[in-house]
Amino acid sequence: MMNGYTGLVMATLAHPHSIRQMDRFAIGLSGLCLVHCIATTVLVAILASAGGILGSPLVHEVGLTIAMTIGAVALGRGILDHGFMMPSAVGGLGLGVMAGALAMPDGGGEAMYTMTGVLLLALGHRLNGIAAE
Repeated sequence: MMNGYTGLVMATLAHPHSIRQMDRFAIGLSGLCLVHCIATTVLVAILASAGGILGSPLVHEVGLTIAMTIGAVALGRGILDHGFMMPSAVGGLGLGVMAGALAMPDGGGEAMYTMTGVLLLALGHRLNGIAAE
C-alpha cells in the first residue's frame, strides 16, 4: 500500500525527465569524484616534493627574519599612530621568543618556541589593530 508521498516519489522517479536529471546529477557527482581523486594525488605529490624545501633550515631562518622585521615595523608604527604600548609589549615578547628560536639548534623545542613567538606576535598585531580603532 502506497501513501500519497510514496506514490508521488515513485511517479516522479518514473518520469523520463526526472530520470535524465538524476543521470545528470550522477554524472556530475562522478565527475566531482574524479576531480577529487586527481587533485588529491597531485596535492600529495606536490607536498611530498615541497616538504624537503619547506623543511629546510634556511627557509625557516629567512622566513622568521622577514616576519620579525615586518612585525617590528608594524608594532613600532602602531605606537606612533595610537600611542599605546601594550600591543608592542606583547608583540615584542613574541619577537624575542622568535629570535630565541632562531638561536636554537634545529629540531625538538625550536618549533615550539617558534610557534609560541608567532602566536604572541599575532596577538600583539591584533591588539595593535584594536587600539587603532
